[in-house]
Amino acid sequence: MDLFARSWTALRTTVAELPDEDFARPSGCAGWLVRDLVCHLIIDAQDVLITLVTPAEAAPTRDAVTYWDVAETPPTGDDPLDALTVRLAAAYEEPWLLKFHLDDVGSAAGRAAELADPDLRVGTRDEVLTVGDYLSAYILEWTLHHLDLIAHLPDAAEPPAEGLARSREMLEKIAGAAFPTSFSEKDALLVGTGRRVPTEAETAELGELAAKLPLVLG
Repeated sequence: MDLFARSWTALRTTVAELPDEDFARPSGCAGWLVRDLVCHLIIDAQDVLITLVTPAEAAPTRDAVTYWDVAETPPTGDDPLDALTVRLAAAYEEPWLLKFHLDDVGSAAGRAAELADPDLRVGTRDEVLTVGDYLSAYILEWTLHHLDLIAHLPDAAEPPAEGLARSREMLEKIAGAAFPTSFSEKDALLVGTGRRVPTEAETAELGELAAKLPLVLG
């Protein structure tokens, strides 16, 4: 629960500190500018709020790791929902409006997470998870999107080290194998999810794991 809060606060703080011109720069998400990614984060925050007030009585069907589905191909940005996000982001017109909405809804999502019972069962995407597992899954979401946010912003703050380490751990469980110890947490996440193409040396180090990559999470 604490790591969820630290990862989410760090991501929102980084957005809040961006100069206006950075919102028009590309992000690490295919087809999205930084402003589009920030708009997606607003939608993510809404999803967290909705899920935390959607109790379920059935036994959990997923946990923090199995929450993620692995697709065969990376997103191109052409998916109708991705395209809708771009249109929504453009409608804000001014970066301060995106910052304001993210702070408003994002702060509410953070407070709701702090108040939630981690053992409570909630429903989302036709699945049931405990609140603890659901929020743990979002540590990976926040960390990956933090890396997406700063992909072309070298002066922006990076995700918390604890969030990077926990996200790597979850990604390795999803992959069913560990990344080489020579890989930093950041490189394991970027290469593992297809956000960066591995070098020839890295591919050799990955060995059999290279054939499983990238892990396109959705």
